[in-house]
Amino acid sequence: MSDGAAKGFASVVLDVDSTLCGIEGIDWLAGLRGSDVGARVTALTERAMRGRIALDAVYGERLAIVQPSRAEVEMLAGLYVSSLAPGAARVVRRLRDAGCRVVLVSGGVREAILPVAQRLGIPDSDVHAVALRFTADGEYEGYDAASPLTTAVGKRTVVEALALPPRVLAVGDGATDLAIRPVVEAFAAFTGFVTRDAVVQDADLVVTTFDQLLDLVLA
Repeated sequence: MSDGAAKGFASVVLDVDSTLCGIEGIDWLAGLRGSDVGARVTALTERAMRGRIALDAVYGERLAIVQPSRAEVEMLAGLYVSSLAPGAARVVRRLRDAGCRVVLVSGGVREAILPVAQRLGIPDSDVHAVALRFTADGEYEGYDAASPLTTAVGKRTVVEALALPPRVLAVGDGATDLAIRPVVEAFAAFTGFVTRDAVVQDADLVVTTFDQLLDLVLA
């Protein structure tokens, strides 16, 4: 544990995919298009999360390949809810009841993440993700390309602008989460679903369960 990562935090920034929930949303959507498309998109996601290519380079490409419909995004929302990390709902509610500010900051699809936030009691205003656009009949039309969350360092930009109550702990599994590190007191690599060595190596802390997170934040 680094000197800046002492226990006790007033705010927690949570990633969603492979942290709060046990899936990568865009990869699941890609899987609906068949194994070849699924493998292609998953490979792009993994390279971006390991920091081997910038998220900027693949964000729009993945959505252009998949073109998820509104109905498919609604299916993903249900899957997010059912794949919550063990204890996550209880822990997030405990944190909020204790006065801790909990925000979700994700490069995922906002429309799919909002139902998860509602399940956890997190207001829509504390959900930061990328909105999609659909045609009148529910077909994919585009995404908010102006969102900083489509870029490699976008999460850092968003978190810095939020001016959260200090001390702030960011929690996530990927390179885009680690990018938040310069603007918060500490970054915890979450390894409950996937372990990315490059992220763990540069993290202040490592947590595998949400119970560990609860102990860390409320100490």
